[in-house]
Amino acid sequence: MRIAPELYLKRLVVGGFEAVFEINRNFRNEGMDYTHNPEFTMLEFYWAYHTYEDLMDLTEKLFATLLEKLNLPKILEFEEHKIDFSKPFRRIAYRDALIEIGNVDEKILDDKDAIVQKLQKDGFKINPNLSLGHLHAELFDAYVEEKLINPTFVTHFPIAISPLSRRSDKNPDIAERFELFIAGREIANGFNELNDPLDQYQRFCAQLEAKDAGDDEAHEMDEDYVKALGYGMPPTAGQGLGIDRLVMLLANRHSIRDVILFPAMKPITKNENTEGNDQ
Repeated sequence: MRIAPELYLKRLVVGGFEAVFEINRNFRNEGMDYTHNPEFTMLEFYWAYHTYEDLMDLTEKLFATLLEKLNLPKILEFEEHKIDFSKPFRRIAYRDALIEIGNVDEKILDDKDAIVQKLQKDGFKINPNLSLGHLHAELFDAYVEEKLINPTFVTHFPIAISPLSRRSDKNPDIAERFELFIAGREIANGFNELNDPLDQYQRFCAQLEAKDAGDDEAHEMDEDYVKALGYGMPPTAGQGLGIDRLVMLLANRHSIRDVILFPAMKPITKNENTEGNDQ
């Protein structure tokens, strides 16, 4: 079982494939709720000599084509929302989203202690040892994500939470990365790929430190992948799109269990089974 095909597909780009894709099954022990299942389906692709801006354009065209082929309206009903696909998808930088959408005071964004105090004051449990970038991610999860109803590309992520993304030439603390949010949840994630083996090794080491500090989602070291980068990977952009969540959106289904044939579910206990029979 694998958590993602990413590092393997990028090995193919190193080997000379200029465009690769895979529809795959991933397995992650990250808990279950109505939008998460330990086993899920992804479309993942990598495109050499293109950028993440190209991927955002491609993704907009993908949604337009899906709605047309499925004979669905451009104003799509999902739960209590009416999601508008008729307009260009909004694009907003991560920091701007915290300020404009999350109503986070810009003055605290560079102050770790102030961020921790705000989150704790608002009732969120927070690890005070997290890096500034990870604290920005906590702010985003708490105050921004659920407000992103119409299709929105959030760009310019903190580099600390983007271990495989290329650094911005203008700001080394920012990654050339986007995530697409619709109906308050992440649908896709894409970025310009990091192709510097030394930088990648240092990022993996930083991820190990983050894991020791309590970050359960930190990336593991992959020395074989670092070695592959040493042979040379061309400028490449890559993206993953969650098919299960996409189907939920298009079919107006609230729970991911409704779109998976054999979802992971809590086992029925003897008492619960007996109560069901009595009814």
